[in-house]
Amino acid sequence: MSRNQLLPRDPSPPPDGPVDDSGCPILHVDMDAFYASVELLDRPELRGTPVIVGATGVRGVVLSATYEARRFGVHSAMPMTRARRICPQATVIPPRHAMYAEVSRGVMEIFKAVTPEVEPIASDEAFLDVGGARRRLGSPAAIARMIRAQVAERHGITCSVGVASTKFVAKLASRQCKPDGLLVVPADRVVEFLHPLPVAALWGVGERTEQALVRLGIRTVGDLAQVPAATLQREFGAVGAHLAALAWGRDERRVVPHAPDKSIGNEETFPHDVDDPATIRRELLRLSERVAARLRAGGHVGRTVSVKLRRSDFTTITRSRTLREATDVAKEIFDTSCELYEAAGLERVRLRLVGVRMENLIPAAAATRQLGLGERETGWREAEQAMDRAARRFGPDAVKPASLVRRPFGPIGP
Repeated sequence: MSRNQLLPRDPSPPPDGPVDDSGCPILHVDMDAFYASVELLDRPELRGTPVIVGATGVRGVVLSATYEARRFGVHSAMPMTRARRICPQATVIPPRHAMYAEVSRGVMEIFKAVTPEVEPIASDEAFLDVGGARRRLGSPAAIARMIRAQVAERHGITCSVGVASTKFVAKLASRQCKPDGLLVVPADRVVEFLHPLPVAALWGVGERTEQALVRLGIRTVGDLAQVPAATLQREFGAVGAHLAALAWGRDERRVVPHAPDKSIGNEETFPHDVDDPATIRRELLRLSERVAARLRAGGHVGRTVSVKLRRSDFTTITRSRTLREATDVAKEIFDTSCELYEAAGLERVRLRLVGVRMENLIPAAAATRQLGLGERETGWREAEQAMDRAARRFGPDAVKPASLVRRPFGPIGP
């Protein structure tokens, strides 16, 4: 009997009957090529073609790529210059982070309607403990099928789901069934699933650790499982004991609902070092616009504005200021960022990177704004909310501040 029969990639049962998921309360749900998939919603003509999401400058990196591009070797975090070289036919799309945040929020709402036990790992993936939802919604595999259907129906994108007894195995399962798959690893088949995998599949095995293991003749998880834990601990310290446990599928970690974001920020690496204050301020404006849009998309406001300034020698300086009241307005963030930049005394210093971050976040619904005597509303928040609506309908460049209409270089990174 093949492993695919024991551990079906899709929701349909194997010929000998359904897979036993009774001991598998943990789901790992991972969106497929998330940023690229979201972009294809507005560009359906690009479906089935290589698409790369990322900044196009000299120092830009790949944020996401469709599976058609991945077949050429393109992957996230790859320098964009290399991605273009190995896949010149790919369409490159600049990122729209506010749009991704909005879709991510909708996906997480689907998860939280299933169970309060949701642990987001990133904007496009999360662990769920559905043990308490089984009586109401059915078996873990049935819940996984429901989640996949709702994500596709409501947001037009696909996800892959691993169903297992532990977080570690569930994450491996979702990776094994990508894209657009569902894989159940029964509790009594964990070792059978793990041992044929390459040792690099284990959490904690980076490139150097993998090389050290291969030198010892350890190439698969099964090879590792046969090495005494004491030997691994002697060779690799605490990591060795960790790997010994994982090799037998032991993972005691629980799904922990994630604390709210403590900060939201964006930063920019220039294609060439910059010492022109006007250019720096223009970049601070662009970053402030992006941070504010992400705050509004996530339903947050923040009180502390922080700027990050990295000199050409890689020396990094940060400055921050706490506002009187929390905000999600780009103009207020930008004005404070410029004041912090000027106070840092770097207006004629060559910079390679600048960043803007909002900290001390609270839900926007919990914030109250008190106007002083005689103070009038500025209308900036309403104007920026209108810009959000235009961006969702017509794209990120539909409306922007006049000073950002013409720029000497394109965006480099998130």
